[in-house]
Amino acid sequence: MNDSGSDRARLAKARPGRPVDERLRGLHLRLAESEAEIEASQRLRYQVFVEEMGAEATPERVSTGREHDRFDAFCDHLLLFDTERDAVVGTYRFMRRLQADAAGGFYTATEYDIACLLAYPGEIMELGRSCVHPAYRTGIAMQLVWRGIAAYVAYHEITLLFGCASLHGTDPDELSVHLSYLYHHHLGPPALRPRALPERYTEMNRQPADSFDPRKAMQNLPPLIKGYLRLGGYIGEGAVVDKDFGTTDVCVIVKPDLVTEKYRRHLTRVRPGDAP
Repeated sequence: MNDSGSDRARLAKARPGRPVDERLRGLHLRLAESEAEIEASQRLRYQVFVEEMGAEATPERVSTGREHDRFDAFCDHLLLFDTERDAVVGTYRFMRRLQADAAGGFYTATEYDIACLLAYPGEIMELGRSCVHPAYRTGIAMQLVWRGIAAYVAYHEITLLFGCASLHGTDPDELSVHLSYLYHHHLGPPALRPRALPERYTEMNRQPADSFDPRKAMQNLPPLIKGYLRLGGYIGEGAVVDKDFGTTDVCVIVKPDLVTEKYRRHLTRVRPGDAP
């Protein structure tokens, strides 16, 4: 990593306390506080994205045992720790406007024209590089991660969330039901609809809306995309095939003010048995 702790502090909003500090049943969720912790998250990303999901095993990734890119140095990294093992077992990457300015732009802009998102008032936030160790893909762990996202959003007064979410596979025809379902049922409003860059654009409208069961199509989506949609999320126009990661990406947009108060309480409430 080529930045320092002072650089990271400069890019963070100067407010007291941790933006995220959640504990539940031997798990602790907070932002990375050292380069060593960021590197631990990158090793987990290598394990999940490269070894498990088949992302390209580039010489650099193999030699370092880490999945990383130029944006990492400017982001906040949400980490899920197993406190008994003192190990990073989950991670999520966040980037806000000031951080993106320092990085030369958002990662999503490498796949989509996001001018409509950049023009949105207030603080915006990109989410990406989400992964959890296979042994921790439980309701408890994922609930804790969503609570952490909600805490970060509240702390930084985020008005808009967005990012690239992935479907496994690089053949759009094999993903035609997924893509067509998202196109027919969750396409964002024109004023808030990023479009895949022309050279990367893949048509999502591959089947008529009456050619598949929408309920079954929703059930078969990856959990992360389903989570965004249940928060009232939208989908941008066009998909992007990412051969490096072996995925087909869609752009997801979520307005936090559309999240119902009932669901907000569900994400953030203190439950019996939660650690103080």
